[in-house]
Amino acid sequence: MKVSIFDIASLVSGKITGDGNVKIYNAAKIEEAQKGDLTFLYSPPYEKYFSATKASVILVKNGFEKSRSDIIYIEVEAPERAFTTVLMKYFSPTFSLDGIAASASIHKSAIIGNGTAIGENVVISPNCKIGNNVRIFHNTVILDNVEIGDNTLIFQNVSIRENCKIGKRIIIHANSVVGSDGFGYIKNEGRYVKVPQIGNVVIEDDVEIGSNVSIDRAALGSTLIKRGVKIDNLVQVAHNVEIGEDTAISGQSGISGSTRIGKNCIFGGQVGLADHLEISDNVLLAAQSGVPKSILKPGIYFGSPAKERKTAFMLEAHLRNLGEYVERIKTLEKELIKLKDELARYKS
Repeated sequence: MKVSIFDIASLVSGKITGDGNVKIYNAAKIEEAQKGDLTFLYSPPYEKYFSATKASVILVKNGFEKSRSDIIYIEVEAPERAFTTVLMKYFSPTFSLDGIAASASIHKSAIIGNGTAIGENVVISPNCKIGNNVRIFHNTVILDNVEIGDNTLIFQNVSIRENCKIGKRIIIHANSVVGSDGFGYIKNEGRYVKVPQIGNVVIEDDVEIGSNVSIDRAALGSTLIKRGVKIDNLVQVAHNVEIGEDTAISGQSGISGSTRIGKNCIFGGQVGLADHLEISDNVLLAAQSGVPKSILKPGIYFGSPAKERKTAFMLEAHLRNLGEYVERIKTLEKELIKLKDELARYKS
């Protein structure tokens, strides 16, 4: 890829200091950039790399002090967002896949849209409906009656179980499973008996699912992932869960059955939620938070059990000082005993 500085500045509404006709060939981190690369600087911890970076062009905040004359500057309001815009426009990977591989097994009743590409050893079962311009990579298995919307990208070794519905512009990364059985059992005479899981999974448009994610089908009805949700690697979503629009869930999180999560939530890594909970819109759960009961008020929570930030900070501060408190209590106890002894002598 070869792009002029002028084109980049026009794309991000930036102001150029230097030669706008110079071409860049790659985008890189500021500490790794070489001649011909575009980089960006937006966070103080990375300022230490500015003096030594070999990048030809750098995206900086408006008013940045231009102390080097051997580099071209593009001033913008938000360098990190501008850099992402450039990556999306000029450097996004294409994940090319063309045609339908001879080794693919496609049932005669399946409907395959225009421009859809299917890789080696893919299995598409009866009555599936695959939209236009879908790419399904190698060794993926799609069982009966699955629907997949236009422009969806499914990487290798994905499994999509029967009756699930996948929206448009979805990305599902390698080795994930959509529609596995929910963890549903009842005990009969001391033994577990499996409850049939006869629902499905519905994933709305513009969702991205990381690698090694499991989304269980509903026991009845649908497990629902709403529009714009982003799910990181190694996340477990149990049966009958509902995740609201534009919520982001980080890796190794687990959501127990029938929990409903609102929109615009953010979960840090290793967050765990108990079953049958209600989580409000606009809730941020810090990493490793454990949630045993519903959260009905927007805000920032963390800890296990999760608490509002102010309360959690206070408790954390006390815990860190617990050793000091113990010593102070011991000292006070000794002084109290001494005072009691003195009082007893005085009375006698």
